[in-house]
Amino acid sequence: MNKKIQIIVNGLEERVPVNSTISKLIEHFEEDDAHLIVEYNGQFLYPQQYDTIFVVDGDRIEFINPNFGG
Repeated sequence: MNKKIQIIVNGLEERVPVNSTISKLIEHFEEDDAHLIVEYNGQFLYPQQYDTIFVVDGDRIEFINPNFGG
C-alpha cells in the first residue's frame, strides 16, 4: 500500500506519495523546462537541493516556468 500526503502544487491540492523529493515531483508533474524555478513553502530552492528536500503533508510548491524571449 502506497501512503499519500496532501500538498499544494501551483495553488491546487494534490496527493503525492510519502517520501517524495522535489526532484520526484518535477518528474511526476512533467516539469521539463530547463529554466524551471521552484518555490518551496515560500522559499526559492537551488537545483542542487531538489534531491535532498522531502515534502511533507501541507507543503506548498510552486513550479515557475519563466518565459524568455522578446
